[in-house]
Amino acid sequence: MEPPMASAPPLSSTEALYRRWVGPLLARDDGADAEQLTQLTLTALGLASRRRHWPLVSGSLAGLGAELQRPDLRLEQTLFGCRFANPLGLAAGFDKNAVAAGIWHLFGFGFAELGTITWHGQPGNPRPRLFRLSQERAALNRMGFNNNGAVAAKRTLEEQHLPPAGQRPAVLGLNLGKSRITSLERAPDDYASTLELLAPLADYAVINVSSPNTPGLRDLQDATQLRRLVERLRRLPGCPPLLVKIAPDLEDDAIDTIARLAYQEGLAGVIAVNTSLNRLGLEKRRLAQTGRTLEEEAGGLSGAPLRGRALEVLRRLRATAGPALPLVGVGGIDSPESAWERITAGASLIQLYTGWIYAGPALVPTILEGLQQQLDRHGCRHIGEAVGSGLPYLSA
Repeated sequence: MEPPMASAPPLSSTEALYRRWVGPLLARDDGADAEQLTQLTLTALGLASRRRHWPLVSGSLAGLGAELQRPDLRLEQTLFGCRFANPLGLAAGFDKNAVAAGIWHLFGFGFAELGTITWHGQPGNPRPRLFRLSQERAALNRMGFNNNGAVAAKRTLEEQHLPPAGQRPAVLGLNLGKSRITSLERAPDDYASTLELLAPLADYAVINVSSPNTPGLRDLQDATQLRRLVERLRRLPGCPPLLVKIAPDLEDDAIDTIARLAYQEGLAGVIAVNTSLNRLGLEKRRLAQTGRTLEEEAGGLSGAPLRGRALEVLRRLRATAGPALPLVGVGGIDSPESAWERITAGASLIQLYTGWIYAGPALVPTILEGLQQQLDRHGCRHIGEAVGSGLPYLSA
């Protein structure tokens, strides 16, 4: 389902520019190369973040914030020691090398998750490895944790002269993964090296054990393996709040086990879900770039087709974990209705990626305005009253 669009913006607005220049590129599977387009965007955003205090740049960024931000005290929350201006965040996987950490709040986000970052820099899987499914508002990726590594990420973050953790306009999380060259047996030390280096720069950290694109990584979702990993990281001095990100393809008993482990180990929360190896009814859909069907292609599926399964996993987590464990909902959120649905199912926070790419920058204020309207229509004084409430989405 396409997200409802805001009223027609003036031609000078960010959204108008996005529709004019980017929209046509995303309307076709075989349009501009998806990865090249992402890298071009991140190069510009990285430059803006490093130079955001320059007069000309700061003026342009202030205009961006005025257009896209929707401040509202009813949307603010404090979770695992972090103050979130609103529950809407940028999911991991877009800003892999943390180049735009200083400006994500200006797009309206209450938080941004940077990475995935590994200890060793690595090129990722062979190209092509990112594919649009424009008609379905979905994507298939097999990137393979391509990033510059933890040391480079630290340097990049420091070059942006960010406010200290806890004093930023948007909460910044760091998503950590296992280096491809590291064995599963040595995985805890690999994650620990990254976290120990980057902990002072993180408001929270995420243990990514659910990407389908690093061989063997999902084995770390096994309770014994995950417990060993969590215990290793929690011993680090200055360890930030830790969350774990899980796959949508887990069986119910595995979801229950992770929910119990998160509670027992004192994790700050669980993020549900990563991309899916299930083709979700699109098995026979062919990729324009390769000519092969999705069931023949490797990689994780994201976007609108994932919405139903992501919601099921979230509800299962909430039922098992109870209301005390913060949950972050991600996967197929592309409208105020899908955002409200995830929150009322138990997510305290939600994240965007694929839906944001297709809809453009206006999706963030559209969702925030939609949440504000739902609070009004249900008579809720604060977003926390909606979390796990099961309240329906009320149309005007």
